Amino acid sequence: MTDRHVLDFSALTERELEVLELLASGEQNRWLARRLGIAERTVRAHTTSIVRKLQLKSRFEAAIVSHLYADDIKGQQV
Repeated sequence: MTDRHVLDFSALTERELEVLELLASGEQNRWLARRLGIAERTVRAHTTSIVRKLQLKSRFEAAIVSHLYADDIKGQQV
């Protein structure tokens, strides 16, 4: 992620925003799945989509973004 990289949270679905918000916790996908009431495989799919849509390099980078932009992410949720 470069300084000029613009994060477009509006490109994410409501569920992807929920997953992104929880990524800041650093917990494993299994825990996130239980918390959201979805399958672990679905959490992985959402995470992959988040990384792709935000043009990030990894789940770890997504977790950092989640932490740094928590207020912006919550503002996108309906």
